[in-house]
Amino acid sequence: MYKIVENSKGKAPRFAITIGLQEGYGPTAKKHEINQVINLIEEYLRECAASGRPYLTGSIMTGTVVYAWPEGLGKAGGGHEPQATYSGEKNPLYNSAMTEKEVISFLNGIAEELGSALGQTRVYIAYDGDMWILQKEDTATPTGETV
Repeated sequence: MYKIVENSKGKAPRFAITIGLQEGYGPTAKKHEINQVINLIEEYLRECAASGRPYLTGSIMTGTVVYAWPEGLGKAGGGHEPQATYSGEKNPLYNSAMTEKEVISFLNGIAEELGSALGQTRVYIAYDGDMWILQKEDTATPTGETV
């Protein structure tokens, strides 16, 4: 028999951090391995736990991000690259005391850590129906977008 764990039932807003695994573009781009992402996330979670900072447990999935961009009237470029997504929920049992500010701070912190270690210009974050993009300062995307 299984029973519901006390205080484990409640709202569980979802989060996802998506990051490219390819550093740079074209055939010479460096491709990072998923084990590097796993190790980075595990180390970040351990640092949070050891210092008493709140954190969110999640799963890592791999896939391929496919994109396109306009290149003038009737023209477009496109591409694809490997990506990883770290996702999960704000667990009602383990994270009920986490404020929205702490959740967002955690998500931004781990996203910055991943982006820096994997040489990414942008990292994509979603939480509880909201989405935002972090972009490394003093960088531009291949289509010229800056922050």
